Amino acid sequence: MTSGWKLTAFAPKPEVQAALLAHDEIEEWDFDLVISGREIAEARPQDWVLEGWFPRKPATAQKRALADLFTGKAPKISVEKLPDVDWLALSQQGVEPIRAGPFYVHTPEFPPEPDAVNFAIPAAQAFGTGQHETTAGCLEMLARMKRTGMVVRDIADIGTGTGLLGFAALHLWPAARATASDIDPVCAQVVEENAALNTIALGPQKGAMAMVIADGMDDPLLQMRAPYDLLIANILAGPLVELAPDFAASVAPGGSVLLAGLLTEQEPNVRRAYRKAGFRLTARLVRGDWSILWLRRRAAR
Repeated sequence: MTSGWKLTAFAPKPEVQAALLAHDEIEEWDFDLVISGREIAEARPQDWVLEGWFPRKPATAQKRALADLFTGKAPKISVEKLPDVDWLALSQQGVEPIRAGPFYVHTPEFPPEPDAVNFAIPAAQAFGTGQHETTAGCLEMLARMKRTGMVVRDIADIGTGTGLLGFAALHLWPAARATASDIDPVCAQVVEENAALNTIALGPQKGAMAMVIADGMDDPLLQMRAPYDLLIANILAGPLVELAPDFAASVAPGGSVLLAGLLTEQEPNVRRAYRKAGFRLTARLVRGDWSILWLRRRAAR
């Protein structure tokens, strides 16, 4: 259960996306103030909202930080106290299943599909049921990688959330070792429960997933198991840019990274960072406003 405060600013899609890009460029941001942008409704694709979550009652500084992300006149920023509710779990209740490549992702209330690779993921305190376009795009891209004949022995899923993308990668490469991580400690129990629900083995052996709580690659197990043939990171554009050198040091020459969580407008900055770190683009998908990138690390000369 979580509580806190929410800041809300309604604006046209280009203004909210520009605000998200401006946020990516700020180095000294208060990380207690978490922001995201989204469309208000599918029928109103140009009407967006910028939302911020803060653990305490926001002061003038937090409202000003949000307002300063907008160029020109900032929209009105409203503030509300949130009740003690698991908002992420609530938001995932009643969602329709999705089909992405060979995968069918659904909550346990829905029956599995006989002609698909099924993953049952309950509403949980972590991101990753597959409803989001970036997660679905990652599932599609993983299937595309497999079709090319890519060989994967070691997998890292950074920012795993529910463990879904790591589970999917293990299904495609069942002899690989997988290491999943997330910065949020609650994800350890979430991944454990979802692994049991989907008969995914946990542990250090091949064909199993080991779970750690870590910020980026800052964990002894993550570092010991490197280099990886495949590193998955469905997080946010800012951290993706920041982590490019660490990912380059952790991926084998010729190995792949699968990146998501970035808006199409943020793609040039992300690709620039990974080109500088020694990666080249292999394939990309666009799902709605989001880019999903498959990049390979250049082989050592």
